Amino acid sequence: MSEVKERLKAYLKRDKTGMRKELLLLLLQGGKYSSSEIQDFLKSKGYEVSQKGVSAMIGFIGSRLGIIKSDGIEKRRYFLKKEYVQMVKEIVESNL
Repeated sequence: MSEVKERLKAYLKRDKTGMRKELLLLLLQGGKYSSSEIQDFLKSKGYEVSQKGVSAMIGFIGSRLGIIKSDGIEKRRYFLKKEYVQMVKEIVESNL
């Protein structure tokens, strides 16, 4: 878990606009979100992001960090894995 923690910290350090943090804050709400819902959320926060950009963020967070998962029933809906919720919350809040 410490390797994931360090990768997440590094990922957020490279977040020049705050969009990555906003995405993690959304996932911390505990819902399951499609990439288009994530895009709409980020746009409502004032970020200009394409569907491809959202997919890239989801892909990176899922594959490199391993903290999100897609729903088995609804394959295109993503959520934060339970075992990482507290860690993500602590790291995101320390970066506010």
